[in-house]
Formats: sequence, structure tokens, C-alpha cells
Amino acid sequence: MKETQKSLWVGIAVVVAIVAVVAALGALALRPEPEVLMGEVAASEYRVANKVPGRVECLYVQEGQQVRAGDTLAFISSPEVDAKLTQAQAAHSAASAQSSKARRGAREEQVAAAYEMWQKAQVGVDIAKKSYDRVQALFDKKVVAAQKRDEAEAQYRAAMATANAAKMQYDMAKEGAQTEDKEAAEALVAQASGAIREVSSYVNDRFLVAPANGEVVEVFSKHGELVGTGAPVLSILDMGDVWFSFSVREDLLKGLKVGTEVQVQVPALGEKSYPAKVTYMRAMASYATWRSTKTNGGYDVKSFDLKAVPLKPIEGLRPGMTAIIADVEK
Repeated sequence: MKETQKSLWVGIAVVVAIVAVVAALGALALRPEPEVLMGEVAASEYRVANKVPGRVECLYVQEGQQVRAGDTLAFISSPEVDAKLTQAQAAHSAASAQSSKARRGAREEQVAAAYEMWQKAQVGVDIAKKSYDRVQALFDKKVVAAQKRDEAEAQYRAAMATANAAKMQYDMAKEGAQTEDKEAAEALVAQASGAIREVSSYVNDRFLVAPANGEVVEVFSKHGELVGTGAPVLSILDMGDVWFSFSVREDLLKGLKVGTEVQVQVPALGEKSYPAKVTYMRAMASYATWRSTKTNGGYDVKSFDLKAVPLKPIEGLRPGMTAIIADVEK
């Protein structure tokens, strides 16, 4: 009898132990696991493009090379730009010659010739005046007819008009071009100078330079290839401007806001956590990932773009590495 009771109690203890183990396992299975926010490392990228079409004649860098702001990266050959510069310089030379001519006026020989023509006309006036005076005196004595006196007077007036015209030609030759002509010539010089400066800027832009310190990550155009205006030739990563980028569901934003400090793990660098500060949050576009929490009476959960900047430099950090924020409250 005692052995039967003992076996019964042993059985009950075993059952209780099994139930306890099953309950513990069930509790562990039903306990929610901590949410993990997974993102990646990002960095500022600059695409270096050319302003003029041409052919890649020289590449001075290669992928993976470190460059500093202002370093020459490539040279784009463009014969068309050289031709336009020659045209602009020729137009400037022609405009300068016209302006010099307008400022200087007529040549000395032309001024002297105009003066001699004026003096010749003056002599004609003197002769015509004397002839008119003689005929007028004879007319007063009624020796000659009125027609003779009128003819002499007409010749005298014609000689005076010729002399006046010659004097004006001499004054024009001595004074040079009109003020308006001088201003127009100077405007042409200024226009040609502007064209030279414009084309010269294109000439200088054939040399592609680094906009910032960084690393050449990709070369899009090879030596000898033709590139159009604005086409990127290579890209540079600014390793001094690195951050963590996350896409976070709305229901996981509790405790996360601009200014919040978080601990970020980078599996590629080991299990160590790195402090970072949230500097940017923005709701993603309507077509981004979202889900409905309930079919009835619930709300749609949107995704937010979150940016966290490391509080200190992290050695070995590279764009594209996975970044994790663990233990996020649900």
C-alpha cells in the first residue's frame, strides 16, 4: 500500500514538473522579441560633371584614390571650344580696331586734304566776289544788263556755298567720328570682351577638379570616350560626412525624435556600439512601406526616414555597411 502511494506521488510530481516546463517554454515563446531597427551607413556623394561636350583625354585619378578639394581629376578635350575662343579673340581685335579708328578720327593726310579743299573754295569765293562787285558797279552805271549782274551774283553765292561745304568737311575730318559712333565702337569692344571671358571660362572648365576632400568611388567615363554637357565623369565620396540611415515604422518611433542619442551597432566592425544623435526625421512618400494595424477601427502605419550622425569618428566605417539600433520599445 505504501509503495502504491509513493508511486502515485512520484507520478504527480513528474506531471507537475512537465507542466511547469511546458508553461515556462510557452511563456518564453509568447514573450515578444525586442524590435531591431536595421539601416545602413551613408555618406555624401559628389558627381563631377563637365560643362562642355568633349572627349576624355586624360584621367589623373583612379577608383579608391584619396583626393583633396581642388585637385585636378580629368581633362576634357574640346576642339570646338578652342575654335570659339579664336573667333572671340578675332572679333575683339576687329572691334578694338574700329574703336581706335573712331577715337583717333581721320588720318592726317585726310585732314590736310580737306583743309586744302577749303582753302581752294575760299579762293573761289574771293574771285567770285570781285567779279560780282565789278559787274554790280557797271550795272549801277547802266553799262551791263541785269542778267549779267544776276549771273555774277549767282556765281558768287555758289562759291560761298562750296566754301562752306568744304569748311564742314574739314571740321568733320579734324574732329573725327561722332560721339554716338565712338560709343557704339566701345560697346562692340565690351561685347567682344564678354565673349572672350565666357569662352575662357569654358576653356578652364575642361579641367575637372574635386569639389571636396574624399575618395574616388566610381569612374563612369573611360579614356577616349565622348561625354556630353552635364554628364558625370566620376563620383567622389566625402568620408568626412557620414551618417546612419534608417527606415522606421511609425509604431516604433516611441522615444525617437530629433536630438535623441542612440547606440548603433555595425556588425562589420564587431559587437561594439557607437553613440549617434538623431538629426533628421521625415515621413516617407505615400508609396513607401506601410501597413494597417487593424482591419476595423485601426490606423495606417507609415514609415519615416531617420538620419543619425555619429558623435565621433568611427574607424573603418564605410558606406553601405549595415547599421542596427537594438532594443527598441514596441
